[in-house]
Amino acid sequence: MSDLFDNVAHNSQDYSAKDIEVLEGLEPVRRRPGMYIGGSDERAMHHLVAELLDNAMDEAVAGHATRIELELGVDDCVTVRDNGRGIPVDPHPKFKSKSALEVILTTLHSGAKFGQKAYTTSGGLHGVGVSVVNALADTLTVEVARDRKLYRQTYSRGKPQDKLKQTGGAPNRRGTTVVFKPDTSIFGKEAHFQPDQVYRMARSRAYLFRGVEIRWSCDTSLLKRGSATPATETLHFPNGLGDFLEASLNGRKTLTPEHFVDQAKFPDDEGHLEWAITWPNDEEGFVNSYCNTIPTVDGGTHEQGLRSGLLRSIKAYGELVGNKKKIAQVTAEDILGGACALLSAFIKNPQFQGQTKEKLANPMAAKLVETTIKDHFDHWLSGHPERARTLLDRILERADDRLRRRQEKELNRKSATRKLRLPGKLSDCSRNRPSGTEVFLVEGDSAGGSAKQARNRETQAVLPLRGKILNVVSATQDKIKANQEIADIVQALGCGTRATFDIEKLRYERIVIMTDADVDGAHIASLLMTFFYREMPGLIEDGRLFLALPPLYRLTQGSESVYARDDDHKDVLLKKHFKGRGKIEISRFKGLGEMPAKQLKETTMDPKNRTLLRVTLTDTTGAEAKQQRKQAEDLVERLMGRKPELRFAFIQENARFVADLDV
Repeated sequence: MSDLFDNVAHNSQDYSAKDIEVLEGLEPVRRRPGMYIGGSDERAMHHLVAELLDNAMDEAVAGHATRIELELGVDDCVTVRDNGRGIPVDPHPKFKSKSALEVILTTLHSGAKFGQKAYTTSGGLHGVGVSVVNALADTLTVEVARDRKLYRQTYSRGKPQDKLKQTGGAPNRRGTTVVFKPDTSIFGKEAHFQPDQVYRMARSRAYLFRGVEIRWSCDTSLLKRGSATPATETLHFPNGLGDFLEASLNGRKTLTPEHFVDQAKFPDDEGHLEWAITWPNDEEGFVNSYCNTIPTVDGGTHEQGLRSGLLRSIKAYGELVGNKKKIAQVTAEDILGGACALLSAFIKNPQFQGQTKEKLANPMAAKLVETTIKDHFDHWLSGHPERARTLLDRILERADDRLRRRQEKELNRKSATRKLRLPGKLSDCSRNRPSGTEVFLVEGDSAGGSAKQARNRETQAVLPLRGKILNVVSATQDKIKANQEIADIVQALGCGTRATFDIEKLRYERIVIMTDADVDGAHIASLLMTFFYREMPGLIEDGRLFLALPPLYRLTQGSESVYARDDDHKDVLLKKHFKGRGKIEISRFKGLGEMPAKQLKETTMDPKNRTLLRVTLTDTTGAEAKQQRKQAEDLVERLMGRKPELRFAFIQENARFVADLDV
């Protein structure tokens, strides 16, 4: 026992004040970028552009800028320029040896957005945006045109490389220009800005503030052949969210010919609100909200206000026209469940959950939005009784359907034949019997959207999955049961797992795994096949599980296009199909989400044209089949199990078979 206490005493002496490290300046950002931009991957890298773009947007919203330029150049060089007031360059009163510009770029929680003197409403409220960009940039150059003079300073990884210098006069210029390149030691050499993603970011900001003009430009060498992203474009939308909604609908028919689109100021100069809502006939909707031009992907109090305002208004109208009993059962989900809604709030002192600002937390925002939406929706309904009645009938039908499903669920809970509820992301087919139906398990919401447009609604269902599902071989049963994606699959199929598996309860005749035709897609398909092999082996034994074969390339010559599954198939088509027939354009699909619905249908989903691979265990019987099944089990355990040394050994044993390794 004395030896034990001696060891404890010795160890405590090893831990002293010298072990306490204090991170200064921007070093915390470089050490832990995930705390500030949500990670250190390609997705997080795009957040740096958003931070600079939002700063420029704040100048526009405050009425000091009318134009923003966003340029994406080679080697991931990004330029953001505005014609606003320009960052102050005079000495800071607290840090007299530094200019205000250097303080803003090198000090966390510094800026002009903590009060309301410089900005009434702003998105960059934490004072860390541009300093975080600076900390994570390999190089950053800032140029300020202010008071008819031009100033410039250069930084690297958050540290100034020279003093702020006046480089000349600028009699006809004003504003701030930031040019930066991300630090590959943080994000890795494989991470790159995606032109389509940066373009969509710029386009959405232009929609959100109708007074701004965003000039987009991109080096043409960065654009993939066949890409819909333009090399240059001036983004200016005088109708704001109304234009955004029309673009999002993309020609889909709606329940009412007029959309509920308007804007209003909050009382006491608390900000203003803009919204655009409609109800498509296909009831495949979305709710996208923003605060001070920042996308709030997880919603928040302003979305709560939207739901409450619409609900109060529709209930008041329902009681007015004599549906008091039925309207009392309506919920906000009955109203917005099948709607396309865009909501943009501009408020003072917004409070977000986290620096990435994905959810608004201001309690007062809920009341402001609720009151504003209710007042305007009251006028919208009463001003057009015919469209109001049409919408009310739709909402009451959705409420009846919801209540009926709840009653069935309660009834079935008491019986032995309990009907499974369906996951919210599932777009089910209309046929009631399993015969001739199939469900597509699709990688991601973007690909899921394309698949929903491409499907045959009578016989084809689509269930989008979020990224890579859990590896069930190396996970505990508790983790498997708690995993949302797996739960959605089990609920959608309705046949249970393991001991509760019953092929007679399967809701579809076929299950089709449809992932991108690349390495990540193959990985996701492998995880899904592993899941079915372990949790629902009866599906494979009964021949119900399939792999879709989406094309990787499109080869076009004139008006003729053919599709290639992979590189080998592409080479065959080039040699045989197009032999000696002139110039051929080759487009590579990055993923299913980039493939237009029409092409996805004709190549991958239409039974007349597609090719499916059936997943099987063995074609033999008896002792040979038993041996093959044992080999399959050993292989799954070796490749997907908890022992990485087995996977390493497999790679070593099979490395000699790799003919061409793309690194």
